[in-house]
Amino acid sequence: MDIKALLNKQALNFADKPAVVFRGRSINFQQLKDASFALANYLLKAGVQKGDRVAVFSPNTPAALVSIVGIFGVAATLVPLDFMLSQEEIIDFINHSKAKTLFAHFRRGINLSQVKKHCPSLKKVIVWGKKTDSFSYWDDMVGKYEHNEPPSRIDNSDLAVILYTSGSTGHPKGVMLTFGHLDNPIKAIEYCLEMSKEDVLLCPGIPFSHIGGLDYIFLMLHFSSSLVLMERFQPYKFLKNIQEYKATLFWIVPAMYVAILSLKDSDKFDLSSLRHAVVFGAPSSPVLLKKFHKMCPNAYLLNGWGMTETSAPNAVLPLGSKRIESVGKFVPWMKAEIVDEDGNKLGPGQKGELRVKGEGVMLGYYKEPQLTAAVLAKDGWLKTGDIAYYDEDNLFYIVGRIKDMIKVGGEIVFSTEVEEKIHRHSKVKEAAVVGVTDKLRGEVPKAFIVVKETESLTEKELKEFLKKSLAHFKMPHYFEFVDELPKTRTGKIDKKKLKDY
Repeated sequence: MDIKALLNKQALNFADKPAVVFRGRSINFQQLKDASFALANYLLKAGVQKGDRVAVFSPNTPAALVSIVGIFGVAATLVPLDFMLSQEEIIDFINHSKAKTLFAHFRRGINLSQVKKHCPSLKKVIVWGKKTDSFSYWDDMVGKYEHNEPPSRIDNSDLAVILYTSGSTGHPKGVMLTFGHLDNPIKAIEYCLEMSKEDVLLCPGIPFSHIGGLDYIFLMLHFSSSLVLMERFQPYKFLKNIQEYKATLFWIVPAMYVAILSLKDSDKFDLSSLRHAVVFGAPSSPVLLKKFHKMCPNAYLLNGWGMTETSAPNAVLPLGSKRIESVGKFVPWMKAEIVDEDGNKLGPGQKGELRVKGEGVMLGYYKEPQLTAAVLAKDGWLKTGDIAYYDEDNLFYIVGRIKDMIKVGGEIVFSTEVEEKIHRHSKVKEAAVVGVTDKLRGEVPKAFIVVKETESLTEKELKEFLKKSLAHFKMPHYFEFVDELPKTRTGKIDKKKLKDY
């Protein structure tokens, strides 16, 4: 993907067309190009070179989007950080990636001076939202530097982004995707759906730290479509935005559909502009989709599949298909198979682990060769951790998760990471975390804790302790204090029994 070429093309052909709409105000394609190139030229002047890591800590805002595009414009490597991360996690990810520059939006509870102090690689911090003498101000960068195309070459093999997901080891796990990988979402949408410059994309708050959030940017740039940004998901505002901006396409996780359907007056909105509504991030109920379809009968509702490690999406239900419980067929440049525990291929209707191979598969996990080898074979096949099957028409169906992966409203949480943070409390003897069903989010973490003898510990006290090191979506929704944890014959904690408690 050549971001600079896309910016030049859209500014030439659609200079005055709204590229990004946010809180009622818009940025046209010419302004997007100028601001992005100004940021890129600033980065070059600041000493950022091709391949250097540049982090962005922000909710979905135009400033964050321009920063991301500007970073790509100098062929630097983007490190987007979830805006819900704790300060400790921000420091961990910056130190792990050795990010040289940080673009940041101020957030209560996050001390950026302390972040910089504890990150030796961090040379520059640029902020927006509030001007301060301590850091460079984003608006000054955009207004001060020239808008000419930066003299940097972008190759498809260059590392474009490191996307951090929760690690099963409790350590940061960064998915490495190249600029070539970033073409995959565009190709997939072109192959599976009919999209054009007439489309209006609506991003409901899916963060840019998630592949699903970044995909909105790529499609806006490629198809010359307008992108309506939401800072965070609000069901009422989401429906209002569809009506006001005549949105035609979005993708959201099942939990968002549940929230929309829970609104008492959801039927008062005009959703006739919608053409496509895609579900991703977790298995979705056909009943849920059918209920939503009654609200927007003109739209085609469908499931899709993909993961950060495969530069999603990779499978989408074909237009016209009635099997809405399926995630569809895989795109031609991605192979998929179902295997048993021994790696033997399974046939139609047989459930097993989904493995994929092809152009969309990541390079690996940044600085984690062992974790990479555990999921990505030398022959290119990637273990997805999803249990699935396919039918005689080669349509795939996702059944559930393997081991202790917990999907909280589309976000992935590994129980071992949460357990590790709980174990840091001096009063905790033993802990285990499992995923339990939740109507709104699909799943939520539940923690079982054994307190040390002679000690006492309350849920409130433990929650306050965990807030310092855990993102909000990783926080256990339930806490249960027990005398002991069930064990298997080999001495391992029996999580299956815990799930049945």
